[in-house]
Amino acid sequence: MDQRNTLSRGLIRLCLGLILFFGTVAFATEVPKISTEELRSMLGNPDVIIIDLRGGGGARIQGAIRKEPQTVSSWMDKYPKDKTLVFYCA
Repeated sequence: MDQRNTLSRGLIRLCLGLILFFGTVAFATEVPKISTEELRSMLGNPDVIIIDLRGGGGARIQGAIRKEPQTVSSWMDKYPKDKTLVFYCA
């Protein structure tokens, strides 16, 4: 009986993981991308928040806020929903 429960739980976790993975991939393809020129024109706009998700140092975009992508659940809700969020990751 214990083996069946363990197997069932494992299959459920696998299915949920696959749903999450494919759902994330589908969502990621719908995220709009902007050019450097478009971003440049947004700098200084109070309705735009630029979030730098890159690891390590490197040149920062003017006004960008550095955040760790691994901890997104701890900081994402801190930003107003009526602002445009630009995530810089490359």
